[in-house]
Amino acid sequence: MPLYRDDVVVLRTHKLGEADRIVTMLSRQHGKIRAVAKGVRRTASKFGARLEPFMVADVQFFEGRNLDTITQAETIASYGAEISADYASYTAASAMVETADKLTEADATQQQYLLLVGALRSLSRGEHGSSLTLDSYLLRALSMAGWAPSFFDCAVSGVPGPHSAFVVQLGGVVSDEYAPPGTPRLDAATLGLLGALLSGDWATADSAADRVRSQASGIVAAYTQWHLERGLRSLQHVDRSNSTIHTLREAQLARQAAAASSSSGSAASRTLPLVATAPVAE
Repeated sequence: MPLYRDDVVVLRTHKLGEADRIVTMLSRQHGKIRAVAKGVRRTASKFGARLEPFMVADVQFFEGRNLDTITQAETIASYGAEISADYASYTAASAMVETADKLTEADATQQQYLLLVGALRSLSRGEHGSSLTLDSYLLRALSMAGWAPSFFDCAVSGVPGPHSAFVVQLGGVVSDEYAPPGTPRLDAATLGLLGALLSGDWATADSAADRVRSQASGIVAAYTQWHLERGLRSLQHVDRSNSTIHTLREAQLARQAAAASSSSGSAASRTLPLVATAPVAE
């Protein structure tokens, strides 16, 4: 039908002409939508502020041949102000919406929409550390897309764990039989935190030490960029100020994944070294 409406979360916008914008959104029922918002850059626009990144809105669309047109927008939840007021939350939210943009298409499930909205709401309320919230979102979003990592049983053979060798390109921890030479080993605390972030065990996640959070963040970053097969620009700017990312294990992991992707011609070989790079200071 020509007209339809849906709940959306705004991922990004870019200018079109003198007064319009193209808005990219993740919707509840229609997956990812790209639509034109006419006149929103004019000061007299009635709904320009409702179509900024991190906003959740009820939007009406007119179906077009190439791009739909936004005809109405009503705010459902405004997370932008709270998130933008804190640098760590802003960089984490930016990485989330960039991931959602690259991970979803028109056939995206409702669960992806609900996960992103929940993560942005948690950031705006400061319920957990921004870095923890981001890592949990990335692991869950990838799992919903069919790339669920294993942090206990062997990802290759299914042999019951615990196992300590983590191989990004094999999907998680593996038994010694499948671990390539030089595979980094993760301690029980780091694997426990990764499992907690994936399952939503926030009591365990919030109590993790900074060192453990640092190692877990490096693993999540490497795993995300490997499966997306491209770099996340926002990820290198995420504020990890409560910990130091540049550790031996993560450097080993980055080199291992980069070498594997280089041999297979994957684009990921150009992006994985980001996980061993210190965050940009604000």
